[in-house]
Amino acid sequence: MAAESEARAARPRSQPRTQPSSGDTNFQHVFSGLEEPQGAILEELERLRDKPPDIGCSMDGDFGIQDVQMNSDDVPMKEARPVQVVLAHEDDHHFDLDEEALERILLQEHIRDLNVVVVSVAGAFRKGKSFLLDFMLRYMYNQNSGTWLGGDDDPLTGFTWRGGCERETTGIQIWSEVFVIKKPDGSQVAVLLMDTQGAFDSQSTIRDCATVFALSTMTSSVQVYNLSQNIQEDDLQHLQLFTEYGRLAMEEVYQKPFQTLMFLIRDWSYPYEHPYGLQGGNSFLEKRLEIKQNQHEELQNVRKHVHSCFNKITCFLMPHPGLKVAINPNFDGRLKDIDGDFKKELSNVVPFLLSPEYLVEKEIGGSKVTCRDLVEYFKAYIKIYQGEELPHPKSMLQATAEANNLAAVAGAKDVYSKSMEQFCGGDKPYIAPADLEQQHLTLKESSVAQFRSVKKMGGEDFCQRYQEQLEREIEENYANFVKHNDSKNIFYAPRPPATLFAVMFTMYIISGVTGFIGLDSIASLCNLVMGIALISLCTWAYTKYSGEFREFGTIIDHVAETIWEQVLKPLSDNLMEDNIRRTVANSLKAGLSEQGSQHTKSKIN
Repeated sequence: MAAESEARAARPRSQPRTQPSSGDTNFQHVFSGLEEPQGAILEELERLRDKPPDIGCSMDGDFGIQDVQMNSDDVPMKEARPVQVVLAHEDDHHFDLDEEALERILLQEHIRDLNVVVVSVAGAFRKGKSFLLDFMLRYMYNQNSGTWLGGDDDPLTGFTWRGGCERETTGIQIWSEVFVIKKPDGSQVAVLLMDTQGAFDSQSTIRDCATVFALSTMTSSVQVYNLSQNIQEDDLQHLQLFTEYGRLAMEEVYQKPFQTLMFLIRDWSYPYEHPYGLQGGNSFLEKRLEIKQNQHEELQNVRKHVHSCFNKITCFLMPHPGLKVAINPNFDGRLKDIDGDFKKELSNVVPFLLSPEYLVEKEIGGSKVTCRDLVEYFKAYIKIYQGEELPHPKSMLQATAEANNLAAVAGAKDVYSKSMEQFCGGDKPYIAPADLEQQHLTLKESSVAQFRSVKKMGGEDFCQRYQEQLEREIEENYANFVKHNDSKNIFYAPRPPATLFAVMFTMYIISGVTGFIGLDSIASLCNLVMGIALISLCTWAYTKYSGEFREFGTIIDHVAETIWEQVLKPLSDNLMEDNIRRTVANSLKAGLSEQGSQHTKSKIN
């Protein structure tokens, strides 16, 4: 790396970049208001390396990368590397923020109060996201040289990448060096490059993928959605899911929540229909996101959602990098192994993202975000995704299986409710509790059988949970039917006033007896209870007559029912049982006495 730095430092500085071509003009129209950086001067970096901290450095040219005053706590540029700021735990699928690492990078004295530009690359795993970011780093460090792409034999370094079929990046990484750029209007911004964990690998759940994509989209000003070969419908559906997951985590948003989205289509195989680059990409994207009247509503909703989430959407078509890149296990990023078409388009797309005139400053709620602010937003967003407030995204199969089973539950429950309504509805007379329970059991069995007969997705164990849910809901419905049936009982309606009257009468008797024997405190307490019972009785009568203060009437009914069930009914049952027992005993005694007298008479005769 030291030799490579010296070689780069020895290169002559080039003139400012020429005006964009026709394809560039199209991109400039789409990216109106964005700005662009010019390269870092490594001669100055070497000079800074040997100087003590807190030495101010002058600006380089009219605009481009700036050498600014650095503090002893700032990250030395020669030690720049990818830093993991969002950690992914495979065992419990949990994400943590490395606050110390994030603050060490973004709270450096020379950048903390600068507006920040965050360029993030996201998409499926093993599609070349880190590979692309390393060319962005080359541009940031070498754009003032004649060929910022580097020499044909220079290996590609920066964010960790490799060939193969297993994932490399996990969580979210950012480059430890934040580039200070002077825009054409004279203002300075801090440019941050972000790499993300690839989606849909064998170790990540849908929630993991949604969390990483949403976090990177919420914190970036430009999200590069890295896709392979085409924009397929499932790509748009996943984008809809991930962006909605991000929008849920944000507070109420009255405007588009995210800023710029670029579809970067790798290995584009149809240049005869849409040529490589931005012009072909934008014409292709316009057709792909077009909303047609004859489209299915589901397809229209996906496209409307994507348009509603981003202020600007564009597309860039990239050719295949070549067989040497695809099948050579020892490929290390040397330009000599990459096809010329790929290098040509690479030299277009990277400046389009990172040139000072095209840079997009991060905004949240219409306000520019500084590096210091971005740290706080990271902390706030990660707490939301660590909690359980947000719903968990599900796979297409799981979501379909849930909807399928819930529909079957609703259908079976509806059959039960309608049948019970016909049996004991509001226009039906009071039904004996035993008959009502028997009908309930019959209809419940029939409803469960109907649920089981419906073809459902998810498997037996998955469907069993919904059958249990159906049974619980049927039992809840049955409890309501029982209450409704009891209200039809002519002996049920007068139960609350009868209970209150019984309480009043009992308290009156006890008050009189205790007052007579001198227990005035008990007598006063009984009088108080009697007064409360009298007021409750009058209130109950008024609510039933007028229909007002129904809440008080319900409370009085509940209290009276409790007194009846817990006190009066057990007492009456005991009294009835005692009376029956005495009656039976007296009958037996009378019968025995009569038999004895008859036996005596027979002896006398």
